[in-house]
This record gives sequence, C-alpha cells and structure tokens, in this order.
Amino acid sequence: MQQHSYLNLQGTDAVSVQLDGVHYARETVQVFRGLDLHVDQRRVGIIGRNGSGKSQLARLIAGLAEADAGQVRVDGVDVAKDRKAAIQTVGILFQNPDHQIIFPTVGEELTFGLTAAGQSKDQAQRRAQEMLARFGRAEWYERSVHGLSGGQRHLVCLMAVLVMAPKVIVLDEPFAGLDMATTLRLGHYLHNLGQSLIHISHDLPSLAHYDRVLWLERGAVHMDGAPGQVLPEYERQMREWGGSDDLADL
Repeated sequence: MQQHSYLNLQGTDAVSVQLDGVHYARETVQVFRGLDLHVDQRRVGIIGRNGSGKSQLARLIAGLAEADAGQVRVDGVDVAKDRKAAIQTVGILFQNPDHQIIFPTVGEELTFGLTAAGQSKDQAQRRAQEMLARFGRAEWYERSVHGLSGGQRHLVCLMAVLVMAPKVIVLDEPFAGLDMATTLRLGHYLHNLGQSLIHISHDLPSLAHYDRVLWLERGAVHMDGAPGQVLPEYERQMREWGGSDDLADL
C-alpha cells in the first residue's frame, strides 16, 4: 500500500488531555462523579463494559458534551467553552458514520469544519480537495454521501477529521460492523498518524501495542497501566462475570 507523507508522522509529540474533578450526568444517570484523569501518551486505549462511561468520556474530551462540574482541557484548550479552538485541537470518529455526517456531499462535509474555523470558502475547498487527492479520492468532491458504502462513509469521516489537522483524535469504536479488509485498511491509516489517539474499543488485540490502557467501570478508572497488565486482567474478569448465572449486574 502506498505510504503518504502526511500519514508518516510517528515522531510527533503527545498532547496533554486533562480532566479535573469532572461530574457529568446524562438524563437521569450520573456517569462521572469527580473524575480526575491525565493522559499524555500518544496511543491510549479505553476499555470497559457497555454503560461504563466510555462514549460519554469521548464526547467530553471532544467538547461535544460539557461537564456539570470540573474542567476538560486538551492541549490547554477548554474544549466545551472554546469550540472554535476545540475543533482544531481534537477530532472524533464515531462508531456509526451516519451519526457524524451531516451534509449531502463529500465536499460539503470536508469543508464545513474549515469554514467554521474561519477559513474562506476558497481556502476550505482547496484544503478539502487536497485531502481527497491524498487518499486517491479526488473525484469524490461532488459525490453524494448516501451513494457511498459503509466503509467509504467511514473514510469520509476520517478525512473530515484529518483535514482539520487536530492534535488529538478520539476513536469511539470506529470499526464496529466493518468487514476485515476495510478495518485493516483504516487501521493502517490510523496507525501511521502523527496525532495522539484515544481509542475506545472492545477489540482487545487492537490495543495490545498501545502505550497505555484505561479500564473504565461504572464511571471510574478501575485499572490503568500498560496493555500487558490491563488487558489480560480485563479479559479474565469478563470471562468470570460472563460465566456467572447472576444477571443482576447487567
């Protein structure tokens, strides 16, 4: 596979992600109660059962949700309050691209964030066209998003994030439901990115070579350390709970 220069950025420094005393409730559920977390590694995995707070943590880091109390900063930016700076500092890829794509054409999707950040329409179009060309998709600019396959829509979301040149990318189960070949291709692109990655996943092997893994349980950090320490213990615990007849904890 051709290696593009803008992807070959392994030497880029990690960016600080800081959560201080974060309280957050969604509807009637208290998700976090005074969460403190400091992330400054380039590759961080986040694991945990459904409902443990992983996706809400992703939204807080991306500034798409605001803490009820406490503060979330990425590279010094208050991502909930300074949205213009936030969209240039942190990007997010969701599990379902249809929850992320809001415009009918690929070009509109890629230029939206750039114009929101203050670039002119001409500048934004040029940047979007350059990004499409780098992925060998120059002809997609006027293409309807709804005519693309699931894997192609995931690629559009990735390009829409990358065109903003964020310092941190949050991945919230971005490969769920994709076939193996598409997963491997997109994973290859992400692996070679220079940006810091915070990757939420149930696919434990995909996190085995990360710098750090956080295990969330009921809105708190249950375990934090190297993948070789956290992942085996998580799998052991999941197998133990999965083999129990007690359904009270579901």
